[in-house]
Amino acid sequence: MAAPPSPTGDEPVPTGQGSSRSGAMMMCAAAGLLLAASLISGQGESTDESSPPGGPQSAATAPQAADSLPRSAVSAPPAGQPAGKHLPRSRPVRLRIPKIWVDAPFTDLYIGSTGQLEPPPAADTNLVGWHVKGASPGEAGTAIIAGHVDTKTSAAVFANLGELRKGDRFSVLRADGRTANFRVDGVETFDKSNFPSDRVYADTPQAQVRLITCAGDYDRSVRDYTDNLVVFAHLV
Repeated sequence: MAAPPSPTGDEPVPTGQGSSRSGAMMMCAAAGLLLAASLISGQGESTDESSPPGGPQSAATAPQAADSLPRSAVSAPPAGQPAGKHLPRSRPVRLRIPKIWVDAPFTDLYIGSTGQLEPPPAADTNLVGWHVKGASPGEAGTAIIAGHVDTKTSAAVFANLGELRKGDRFSVLRADGRTANFRVDGVETFDKSNFPSDRVYADTPQAQVRLITCAGDYDRSVRDYTDNLVVFAHLV
């Protein structure tokens, strides 16, 4: 989800990762979030009765999604083999990543009329969103969590997401009172023009999570970052 154009004259404040970027900083969540609802397990209407009927109406533009994307890049487990540790579906309440001082509430993210996942509200620096029609964090499948790297005025919730490394842990507090704990499998940066949607959004038999934000340089000509940063993690 590319950031909407900002008013001229007000440039964003650099984040903690600002030294690695060139040009002005802009609010952005994840321009690579070009999902079809069927990509993620838990597709269709949510069975979680606590889900509200509506979601944030943040306007965003993004590259066009591919006509079709693979259902899954992950092979199903052999017959009789458990799918892996997972929890029942439940709404996420709070994301905690101790290493980078994240303690943020969730908002619901929906696929907009353009077929693209809408970003969290741009002005809130401490808010993450999850794809409400996809898997919930801890549920079998790939849960998608997006957050801004910065805003027009300050660093945002995922400003330091790139500091995570394999083996780091984070947790998601859920509405059912359980805490889903995750271990990072890897952190990668992808050019938005060649974003591997089939890999990032692949349905999985295990409970996995993707944390996604913007990265790379800020391209003034299109008012967007060049890359997406993706954290791959699994339930432990």
